[in-house]
Amino acid sequence: MNFTEREWWTLIHGMVLGAAFLLAFAGGLAELYSLKPALMTRVGVVERMRRVRIGVTAMAVAAWATVITGTWIVYPWYREKTPDSPRSQLLADPDTADWHEFGMEWKEHIAWLSPILATAVVFIVWYYGPGLIRHNRVRRTTITLFVLAFAFAAIAGAFGAFITKVEPVQ
Repeated sequence: MNFTEREWWTLIHGMVLGAAFLLAFAGGLAELYSLKPALMTRVGVVERMRRVRIGVTAMAVAAWATVITGTWIVYPWYREKTPDSPRSQLLADPDTADWHEFGMEWKEHIAWLSPILATAVVFIVWYYGPGLIRHNRVRRTTITLFVLAFAFAAIAGAFGAFITKVEPVQ
């Protein structure tokens, strides 16, 4: 099984960075959720905050890396102005044109919301630190932003996977 350079970059963009994003989200969400006064000890606060900071920062880094590789490496291949580019192939068939006209156009914009929101979460976590334990509303808002970052990435990732299934970048 051989991959072209384009297929390697598509694999790195979707599977490697996407998997890192998912793992960081799962860890970060669990740690953010567990920042409750009833669950914390003085010794546990230091270790818990370290894990929260690592988890949310890793998710933001993975989100930025995914969006940047998609926008400036994979996406230009998709949009090439040739008759055999994935974009041209999708638009040539009325049955698949919606994958580009709705799916790809929406995907390329919504994907950018994920790293922006993830970065906001990183800022809140580093700014408030252990104060997130006491400030329940701030913690809940942080969790909401974190989940929204994931949701936007999931929508973009789903569209990307479906579009790649219909017309892969080769």
